[in-house]
Amino acid sequence: MEIPSDAPYTAKDWPQQEKNKAAMITRLDATVGKVMSVLKELNLEDNTLLIFTSDNGPHNEGGVKASIFSSSGPLRGIKRDLYEGGIRIPMIARWPGHIKPDSTTDFATAFWDFLPTAADVAGIADKVPAHLDGMSILPTLEGEAQKPHDYLYFEFHERGFDQAVRFGDWKAVRVGFEQPIELYNLKEDLGEKNNVANEHPDLVKKANELMSAARTDSDDFPIDKKVRPRAK
Repeated sequence: MEIPSDAPYTAKDWPQQEKNKAAMITRLDATVGKVMSVLKELNLEDNTLLIFTSDNGPHNEGGVKASIFSSSGPLRGIKRDLYEGGIRIPMIARWPGHIKPDSTTDFATAFWDFLPTAADVAGIADKVPAHLDGMSILPTLEGEAQKPHDYLYFEFHERGFDQAVRFGDWKAVRVGFEQPIELYNLKEDLGEKNNVANEHPDLVKKANELMSAARTDSDDFPIDKKVRPRAK
């Protein structure tokens, strides 16, 4: 957690790295404010779509612990997990005249939607290759209804081979090659505490089919068949 100063948290009774982390977040917030100020100075504020997001959930690296500030909130897991705490992240969008202030949406999107969305905003949606998984969420940004993804697929190789797929309110997770599929109802169980796979074999079968269909074999990302112990 490298930071020029741990202010304004110097006097806090926290581990030093946690002070640094808090200072880093505060510094980031101030810097976003500077970007907003420049947009206003250049008279671009009303003609700019500003998106603030992150690449993953909180982590336990660099001497910090996600649990100290409850950084995962009600979600299970952290960075490198395919549970919601590892992959569900903030996305805040601001675009005066297009996005209604203080509005929210439950529409499930992912990073592969960014390119089609940016192209749509720029008026060049026809230039986006048809084979991409992503789709433009411009209708959602502008408060209009749109068809959701049929599913969202996730794959992670750093600790073996993990998979996850979300379809509707359901989320399936496989932790390790050929391990049993876990199933969660995110609408009722956002923290993924209650594995209901045994109660819904039809949905487990569907999740397995989606995982198989979504995956493309690659020499760069071969399946690691080793099963490694994971922290709960």
